[in-house]
Amino acid sequence: MQIPLEIKFDDVDSSGWIEDYVRERAEKLDRLCDNLMSCRVVVERAQHSHQTGNPYRVRVEVTLPPKKDLVADKEGTVGDPHVQLRPVIRRAFEAMEKQIQKETAKRSGAVKNHFVETPTALVVRVFPEEGYGFIKSPTDSEEYYFHRNAVLHDDFDRLTPGTEVRFEPNMGDDGPQASSVQIIGKPGATPVEEPEGTEAPDGWEAGEPQ
Repeated sequence: MQIPLEIKFDDVDSSGWIEDYVRERAEKLDRLCDNLMSCRVVVERAQHSHQTGNPYRVRVEVTLPPKKDLVADKEGTVGDPHVQLRPVIRRAFEAMEKQIQKETAKRSGAVKNHFVETPTALVVRVFPEEGYGFIKSPTDSEEYYFHRNAVLHDDFDRLTPGTEVRFEPNMGDDGPQASSVQIIGKPGATPVEEPEGTEAPDGWEAGEPQ
């Protein structure tokens, strides 16, 4: 946890065992989410509550990067807060655990989907001396220009016609171009012949990264 746990008591006497239990549950949240920024817990006597008797509320506030706030609160009728507050605290933290798990799963799914949806293509032409080439996407049959500086891990010299790559498509001023070009497959068996007169688009200097 990047910011120390904050525990606040509102119209409730602080108690060592309550603080210890809250810290125990907060540590579980911290283990559940390895990038937890902060956690604030409020234990209070509930005002204007739908609960009858002697209602108490436990509120758990958590911040995940980048400034994503989650809130969970639970109420319960408590006769002796030094004995009966534990179930209310537990329910509030359980509700927060579910929210964190849901948010973590959503973020993981977004990253996974982004990875899956990143297009792939085959290198169709490479001009080593000039420092650029072209790849072609099988999904849209579009050709994308790429500069040697757009190839990850300094792998430009490894590219040959037929090499399978993953890339980020962009639309430049002079047409489609590729960035973050990464080799993901071995070169194909059948090279693609270089047609005469194929040059880099106007405006793309051989020494300029794209």
